[in-house]
Amino acid sequence: MTVTLTEVKKMLNEVRMPYSRDNIDEYLKLAVKEDMTCLEFAHLLLRKETSHKSEIALQKRIKQANFPYVATIEDFDFSFQTSVTKRQITQLLDMNWIEKAYNLLFLGPPSVGKTHLAVSLGMKAVEMGYKVSFISMDHLIKLLKTEEISNKSQKAMKKIMASDMVTIDEVGYLPITRQEANQFFQLVSALYQNTSIIITSNKGFDDWVEIMGDPVITTSILDRLVHNSEIFNMTGDSWRLKNRNTIFSN
Repeated sequence: MTVTLTEVKKMLNEVRMPYSRDNIDEYLKLAVKEDMTCLEFAHLLLRKETSHKSEIALQKRIKQANFPYVATIEDFDFSFQTSVTKRQITQLLDMNWIEKAYNLLFLGPPSVGKTHLAVSLGMKAVEMGYKVSFISMDHLIKLLKTEEISNKSQKAMKKIMASDMVTIDEVGYLPITRQEANQFFQLVSALYQNTSIIITSNKGFDDWVEIMGDPVITTSILDRLVHNSEIFNMTGDSWRLKNRNTIFSN
C-alpha cells in the first residue's frame, strides 16, 4: 500500500493535530537521520504535538487571566520587602490552598509589593493548569453594575465565576456605594468556599467600613474572606520611590 505525505497530512488535519501536520517533514528527516523505529517516530510526533497544545492552552489561560503585567516570585525583592519572607511565599507555590479554596489577603501601603505577589502567584497557578482571573476593584464594580444590561459584562462575570482563583486588586483605593458593596458581597458569597480569592488593599480591615459604606455588609464580606485565609500585613518604604528613574543622570 502506497501512502503519500499529502494523505498523511490530511489525516493529521482531520484528527486535529495541526502542529504535526505542519512539521512532519522536519521530523521525518530527523527520524531517518537518527534511524528511529516506527514506534519511536510515533512517540516523537505525539510528544511534540502534546507539548505544543499544552503551550497553546497555557498562553490562552494567561490571556484570559488578564494580568496587568508579567511578574514572578524570582523577581520579587525580599531583601527590600522584609515584612513577608521568601519561605512564606514559597510555601504557597504548591497551590494546595487553591484546592481548599483558601484566600490570601495582602494589606499595606502603596508600592510595597502586594500586586507583584498576587500576579506572581496567579502566573504560577496558570502554569499549573488553574483558571485565574485578575481584576481591579474599580473594574469589578463596573461589571457588577452593568451585568444585567451588558453582554460583555455578563461574559466577563461568567469567566470570573468559572475561575479557580480570582484576584481583586486595589480594594479601598476608591469608596463604593452601599448598593455596590451589596453586589460585591453577593459575589464574595458566591465564591466563598468554592474559589480562592486574592485581595490586595491599601486599607486595614478597620477602614473597610468607610470604603464599603455599611458596617453590616462590611462585616459579612470580611467574615467570608477571612474565614479560611492567610493575611499578609505588608509594611515598609515604597519600592517605586526607591527605584525611581530620573530625567537627569548623575
